[in-house]
Amino acid sequence: MTKGWKGYQAVDLFDELITAKGGARTAARQALRLLQGLPEEEMIARRRSADLAIREMGISFTVYTEGGNIDRAWPFDIIPRIITAREWSQVSLGLQQRSRALNCFIDDIYNQQRILADGVVPAEIVLDSPNFKAPCMGMSPRYGVWAHICGSDLVRDQSGRFFVLEDNLRVPSGVSYMVENREITKRVLPELFENYSILPVDDYPLRLYETLAQLSPRTRRRPTVVVLTPGIYNSAYFEHAFLAQGMGAELVEGPDLFVDTDDCVYMRTVDGPERVDVVYRRIDEEFMDPEAFRADSVLGVPGLMRAWKQGNVAIANAPGSGVADDKVIYAFVPEMIRYYLNEKPLVNSVPTYLCMREKDRDYVLGNLDKLVVKPANESGGYGIMVGPHSTRATHREFARLIEKDPRNYIAQPTLSLSTAPTYVDTSVEPRHLDLRPFILQGKDCWVTPGGLTRVAMKKGSLVVNSSQGGGSKDTWIVEGKS
Repeated sequence: MTKGWKGYQAVDLFDELITAKGGARTAARQALRLLQGLPEEEMIARRRSADLAIREMGISFTVYTEGGNIDRAWPFDIIPRIITAREWSQVSLGLQQRSRALNCFIDDIYNQQRILADGVVPAEIVLDSPNFKAPCMGMSPRYGVWAHICGSDLVRDQSGRFFVLEDNLRVPSGVSYMVENREITKRVLPELFENYSILPVDDYPLRLYETLAQLSPRTRRRPTVVVLTPGIYNSAYFEHAFLAQGMGAELVEGPDLFVDTDDCVYMRTVDGPERVDVVYRRIDEEFMDPEAFRADSVLGVPGLMRAWKQGNVAIANAPGSGVADDKVIYAFVPEMIRYYLNEKPLVNSVPTYLCMREKDRDYVLGNLDKLVVKPANESGGYGIMVGPHSTRATHREFARLIEKDPRNYIAQPTLSLSTAPTYVDTSVEPRHLDLRPFILQGKDCWVTPGGLTRVAMKKGSLVVNSSQGGGSKDTWIVEGKS
């Protein structure tokens, strides 16, 4: 065993590759045998090769700071995460079930509102939410699907069980990094792939195009699909360009589109206007159409909502889908599954305390040092307090925030997130991680084999978001015992 692996231990935690006794998990044996046999200088060289590949491929993300926006190279760890296909099959079924129930919920909210009338979900937390969009009332997109692309964040507890930590239904991002992580790993550690049958992820752009094409209001062999981006300064612009290129679709900004008097959407081209069938929006709905939402938006397309409501264009994810993308609504997803599908949830949610409930609020305020507190509608790891890692002053500040606006806060137990071997400096150390698979739903439902594993690169940290210093690694779903 090379120096970098000596003393590796994941005490009292589930480690993705190493057992509690220090041996390799069955699926990881071949990979660990090769990685542990590499001399230290070779490990350093492989990591440098990965860094070089990232720069050459232009893989970056943007961090917003007070001093301006900073483009950073994608932080990547060369040691892959390995999950068996047998284990993943159950998780995949659970995510499909969850996606179906969430879409039933959104469709119900903008139409009959049965779940509210039956008291399963309190009406006020839905109808008073900033994510509930009244202009969407009465709409029902094709197949009853609103959230065509969902990114659900998964974590493992100490026993290795998967839990859904949250659902991202508005503009989920990160899938391009999932694909590129595989490409980088193939470049810098090609011999790792010789002894494994790994389910592919590079067909995602094709799968995405097929899902979007199913939504076209016109019957055409190849519908016109565009990716609507806010522009080059958006943190996920790399991904917008990556997916547009992978699908053979046009990458457009608001001014590139217009809605004509026939309530159809057109794209400006050198050959004249071309009608658009499907808009894959990577722009927040508040900025999507100044006629329907924010009148001061210069990023959107005036009349886009009008064209959508007339059935002349499909939009993914549909406007209004964010009504289910709320950490308070998240607490009711198991009830949604039972209510709409009459099924038992196949993947559990994390126990969640709603501060709007007096009993829950009293418990949270009395246990801030033990809990993770989150605002209902923030993303990117912003606004979160990890109680055991926070100061008493921070506890007091969050108590004040909760008491001021209890509807806006939830709390969850501080989970002992699983770890995986991560190459840090010149040694291998355990780092906490999560996993964001992507679910595509149109006529059918499909889940990526694996997803984007995000790694908390700081020792002991539970925050995996790239905007908060996190990194990522390739995720393998392997067939057979390997």
